[in-house]
Amino acid sequence: MKRVGMELAKSRPMHLSPTDPSTTSPSGAAPSAAASITRDWTCPFCPLLCDDLAIESRDDATLAAQNTDCPRLLEALTHYGAADAQCSASIDGNAVDLDAALTRAAHILSSAPRPLFGALATDVAGARALYTLAAGCGAILDHRHGDAMSAATLALQDRGSFFTTLSEVRSRADLLLFFGCQPSRRYPRFFTRTIEGTTTPRELVFIGCEADPAASGPGCEHVRVESILPDADPFDTLALWSTISDRRPPTSLHQDVADAQDAQRTLAALQALQARIDAARYTVLVYEPASLPGPHAALLIEALNRIVKASNLKSRAGGLALGGDDGALTVNQTVTWLSGLPLRTRVSTPARIAGTTPLDYDPYRYRTERLLADREVDALLWVASFAPPAWPEALPDDVPLIVLGHPALAQRAAARGKNTVFIPVATPAVDSGGHLFRVDSSVVMPLTAARRAALPSVGTIAAKLGALLATPLAASHAEAQP
Repeated sequence: MKRVGMELAKSRPMHLSPTDPSTTSPSGAAPSAAASITRDWTCPFCPLLCDDLAIESRDDATLAAQNTDCPRLLEALTHYGAADAQCSASIDGNAVDLDAALTRAAHILSSAPRPLFGALATDVAGARALYTLAAGCGAILDHRHGDAMSAATLALQDRGSFFTTLSEVRSRADLLLFFGCQPSRRYPRFFTRTIEGTTTPRELVFIGCEADPAASGPGCEHVRVESILPDADPFDTLALWSTISDRRPPTSLHQDVADAQDAQRTLAALQALQARIDAARYTVLVYEPASLPGPHAALLIEALNRIVKASNLKSRAGGLALGGDDGALTVNQTVTWLSGLPLRTRVSTPARIAGTTPLDYDPYRYRTERLLADREVDALLWVASFAPPAWPEALPDDVPLIVLGHPALAQRAAARGKNTVFIPVATPAVDSGGHLFRVDSSVVMPLTAARRAALPSVGTIAAKLGALLATPLAASHAEAQP
C-alpha cells in the first residue's frame, strides 16, 4: 500500500503493441499521409489515465485511437474537429476577440461579491491558476463531481483510510472485492489495467450487485468470479460486515430483521467472506463513490474504510475508490496543497466581505446545486476543458456566466445570450500538455498534446484574468487601509 502523497510517474505503456504509420485504427481506416501519431499517449478522459495508447491526429484536425476500442475514449474523440481552432470568444452571443472577452469577464468577477467557480474540469496547472484567481475575487470552489468527492473526503476526515494503487492491484492482489459496482460500466479498461494478461490466480467477489461481465473477458483465464448478496441493502450489509470484521458478536444487528432465514444467510455469507480476507495474501476493496446511494454515501464509505482497517489486523488489505472524473481528484488535491482544505471552500485574500475569514470550508453549504437554488451566488465561472458538460439549468438568466470551455459549448453559450461570456480553451492531452492525478490518488501522470490546435489553456486564461483583477483590487484594498 502507498501512503497518501504524490508520486511522479513516467508515462510507460503496460501492454503497448508498437505501431507504425501503416497501422489501422479499430475502424479499419489507415492513417492519412498528413496524420501524425503520438505513442505512449495518456488519455485524459477517464481517471484511469491509460498511458499505453497510440493516438492519431489527422489532417482534418480529427483524432482517432489506434490500439484500443475503449468506448469512453472513442466517444470523447468525436467532439474534436477542424472547427475547434476557428472557435472564437463571445460576449452575449456576439463574437469578440480574446482581450474583449477577458476584460468583460474580469469586470464580472470584480463586481461580484460572491462568485462561484463550478465544474472545474481542468488539470494541475489550471487548478493552480484558478485557485489564485478565486483568492483574488473571493470565490467558492466546487467541482462538477463534488457530491462524490465530498462523500469520500468526509469519510477520510472522520476515520482515515488505507489506499492502494493500480500497480499494487496488478502485482499483489489475489482477492478483489467490488462493493455495489461494476467497474467497466464507467471505466471500460479497468480490468485491462489491473488483471488482464497476468498469471496470478485471483478471486473476484461482487458484493451487492451482479458480477461485471468484463471480469471474465479475454486475458482473465486465471480469475474466478462470483457474486454474493446481489439484492441486499448496502447499509444493512455494511453494518453487519463491520461487526464481523471487528470480531464483535453480530447477533444484535439482525434480531429485528423480519426474515430470520435471510438474516442467517447474509450473516453466513459475510462471515465466509471475512474468512477469505483473513486467508488472502492481499485484499483490495473496490468501490465507486458516485454509485453509492445518497444522500448518506459518506457513511457507506466510512464503513468500507473501517472494514479495510480491521482486516489489516490479520492480513493485508487496501481500498481503491474509483472516481475523480473530469479532473475532480486533480483539482481537489491541488486546492488541498494550496489551502490546506479540500473543495467546497471559499477563498479570499484579502477577505472581500467584512467579517468573513480568508478560507471557509463547508461541504454542505457550498454545494453548487444548493447555492444556485437559493440564489446565494451572483456570478458563475464554469470551467469545462474536457468533454463539454453544460452549466446547470438552474442557473438564473440574470446571473452572469463566464464559460472557459470546450469549443462544443460555444453555440450553447451564444444561445444563452445576455450576461454570458464564452472563452474556448484547450483540452489537456489534446491541444496542450499538463498533469493529472490518476484514480489511485498518489500518482501524477504527465500529458502530451496529440493535436495542438491554437487554443489557450485554462491556466493561461485564469492567469490573464488574475492579472486584470490584481491591480484594481490591490488599489481598492490599499485605499481601505487606515
